[in-house]
Amino acid sequence: MKLIKKTLKSKASSAVILIRLLVGLVFLSEGIQKFLYPEIRGAGRFVKIGLPEPEFLSYFVASFEIVCGVLIVLGLLTRLAVLPTITIMLVAIFSTKIPMLSEEGFWSMAHAARTDFSMLLGSLYLLIVGAGPLSIDAILSWKKRPKKQSADA
Repeated sequence: MKLIKKTLKSKASSAVILIRLLVGLVFLSEGIQKFLYPEIRGAGRFVKIGLPEPEFLSYFVASFEIVCGVLIVLGLLTRLAVLPTITIMLVAIFSTKIPMLSEEGFWSMAHAARTDFSMLLGSLYLLIVGAGPLSIDAILSWKKRPKKQSADA
């Protein structure tokens, strides 16, 4: 029970909602696009990159992006929800951006990787600070104070 409370607890300011919206909505959008445009955003792209089982993997990743994106936006189990997003971004960087570095040079890679790095850093930030006070995590971790008994009782 203590681990769950630690996972939900956050001392971040309410401004962290901006990072949650940024990270959550981008992942949500990207996940939906993998279903809407599988040839260019989903399995087709995974084939081009050379990932195994591209059909299964693209829908698997898309499902995680959608579910985790929604959880991050709501601020529900935020620290757990960013673990898959961090993994997704690391795989994206190592499978696409690092090879691009040797093929096209630093600036082309830096341009192509800007969203990947932003999503990775945003996810890491949320892992560290949590969802903040404007979240379901904050509601779930809120502890009721015991009522004071009056001296008359």
